[in-house]
Amino acid sequence: MLLAMTQDFVRGIIDGEGGRIYFPNSGLFKDGIKIDNVMFTIPGINLEIYWYGFLIALGMVLAMIYAYKNMRKFGLEPDRVTDTILAGFIGGIIGARAYYVIFSLDRYLTDEGTFDLKAALAVRDGGLAIYGGVIGALLFGVIMAKIRKVKLPPMLDLVGMGFLIGQCLGRWGNFFNQEAFGAKTTLPWGMTSQKIINDLYAFYYPENVSIVTNRATEMIAHPCFLYESLWCLVGFLALHFYKKHRKFDGENTWFYFLWYGVGRFWVEGLRTDSLYLFNWQLFGQPIRVSQALSVVMVLVSLFMLIWNLKVHPHKPEELYVNQVAARDRAEQNEKVQEE
Repeated sequence: MLLAMTQDFVRGIIDGEGGRIYFPNSGLFKDGIKIDNVMFTIPGINLEIYWYGFLIALGMVLAMIYAYKNMRKFGLEPDRVTDTILAGFIGGIIGARAYYVIFSLDRYLTDEGTFDLKAALAVRDGGLAIYGGVIGALLFGVIMAKIRKVKLPPMLDLVGMGFLIGQCLGRWGNFFNQEAFGAKTTLPWGMTSQKIINDLYAFYYPENVSIVTNRATEMIAHPCFLYESLWCLVGFLALHFYKKHRKFDGENTWFYFLWYGVGRFWVEGLRTDSLYLFNWQLFGQPIRVSQALSVVMVLVSLFMLIWNLKVHPHKPEELYVNQVAARDRAEQNEKVQEE
């Protein structure tokens, strides 16, 4: 495909004001789309509200609304689950930041080689990893579920769909931050901007101090945030319509890990800003931590699904929601007999 990026056009982007996204292979939005990572500023205190934070919060709210509307279908009591969800949200933020800091530790070391705790805690400056968020949310949520005596497998089935809602929306925060894009592409939906050109050029030509314009005409990136967002949307819809056909508690959970693991492995392979597994290598190539985790998730999920669906299938009465319904019917019958 013939690229629409001329050297003059590239130079105009590089020397321009920035903050514009272009789609030069499509012929659409010839003047670009003006974006800003700041959604609005609160007057008086000059507190900036970022799109990234807003979209994460919106995803959480929609996930909670969905969860509360469907709790009874999983045999869960809303009052008991509320604390679990809130604990999971707190754990998600902590886990997402800790994961990012651990696997990009060099960015949080001072010139003297000491750990910069203030920078590590500055979440507003960016740096949240979805896998870390999932791990943190599960850890804190499971602990609270044990405390509140919430049945864990059906709750996780519901939480998995909530994760997909949050991830679908949260990824659009990467669009406003102009991050989480991929390698070069000639596809019509490839995007570019001042930041993308600078970052991609540094990735492909790290030895060059200044940008050579004719090389920069190729700096059009995969919108990886969009790929992952759409992948999560399809996954959510699939699990939403499948939930009434579950054969065992925990089935949706393993389908979530399987679906997201496959998609993330693919998307991560396209990205140029991956976090790496320390200095470890496989076949001479550095290991992307998210791809390694995806492989583990997919293999474990496949094993659990095959075990519970084929090797050790479950009876309908084993589903917790059916147990709750049977218990409620028994209690109702006892009341009728007493009357």
